[in-house]
Amino acid sequence: MKKKLLFLIMIIGVFAISGCGKNSESDVIKDLTKKINDSKAYYVDGTLEIVNNEDVYTYNVNVSYKEKDNYKVSLVNTVNNHEQIILRNSDGVYVVTPRINKSFKFQSDWPYNNSQVYLLGPLLDDIANDANRTFEKVNDGSKIIVAANYPNNSKLVKQEILLDKSNNIKKVTVFDNNGTAQITMKFNKIDLNSKFNDNYFDLKQIIDIKEDNTDNTTNRENNSDENKNTNENKNEDKKSSETKQTSSIEDVIYPMYIPANTYLSNKEKVSKDDGERLILTFDGDNPFMLIEETVTYEKEHLIVPTYGELEVMASTVAIVNDNSVNWIDNNIEYYVVSDKLSKSELLDIARSISVLPVSK
Repeated sequence: MKKKLLFLIMIIGVFAISGCGKNSESDVIKDLTKKINDSKAYYVDGTLEIVNNEDVYTYNVNVSYKEKDNYKVSLVNTVNNHEQIILRNSDGVYVVTPRINKSFKFQSDWPYNNSQVYLLGPLLDDIANDANRTFEKVNDGSKIIVAANYPNNSKLVKQEILLDKSNNIKKVTVFDNNGTAQITMKFNKIDLNSKFNDNYFDLKQIIDIKEDNTDNTTNRENNSDENKNTNENKNEDKKSSETKQTSSIEDVIYPMYIPANTYLSNKEKVSKDDGERLILTFDGDNPFMLIEETVTYEKEHLIVPTYGELEVMASTVAIVNDNSVNWIDNNIEYYVVSDKLSKSELLDIARSISVLPVSK
């Protein structure tokens, strides 16, 4: 009887040990950490969805990373093919808008100043830094839930990170405080062994590739992806050549959200040398100004030194500082300016301005 009991205990022990093996929380995170940290350069292809009120904005996302803080993130709106590129290299951080041949340059801690659903390193940091994270095995892999870090949007509180059976990230979903999904990133491809030329992360290379279909990476698969995107962008640029410069403001865009006890007090349209500017003044307890103006396609690439931080909104990338939010959307440049409102309040107004029909 004792021998049978001892044998049973041993069998249970074996199953217990195997149950705590490579599929345990510690080993899954250890494996994921090793993969990402050992990667000297990676390439990511995926789809990003951002909810804004009742609308859903979808981006095709391509991410390239090389050690020593080199990042290139291409965000292409699937509705209007409007592309913006976030670039970080040794010179600083840029937000590049190829359609108008213009870049904003600023010194920034991006991407380390808040959560980033499409960047592997910051996602790994979020997992490691949350002592209260939860882990669960699911049918096709595992699920990790961690806190979200969005200083300018306190409504976003947690992230659900889904991994496949090989411990690769497949999907990241960011939820608000009501448990509603607000941001979703689906990873279609992750290549942790990418190789990029030395000038791949130079601003000039990004500008030149719009005119010259040159291989930027020695990785064959990445070349195919990059060249495909380049050809599509060149075709789109050709189709939209007549709309690169907008000379007039046809429709006035009003914010759907206005702070309490605040009202539109004045509307003024003025002419510029190369277009129009519309100034909407809101007075009351929470005064602010909304400026909308036409943008011009620059014959020579224009770099604008800028103070602030970048923020990915529903339809575009915005630049945020202490008293303003600035962004370009659908060939119109927008400014929300106030000496009284906080950054988060300014962004609430900015996010309420929808200028495009979007897919649900």
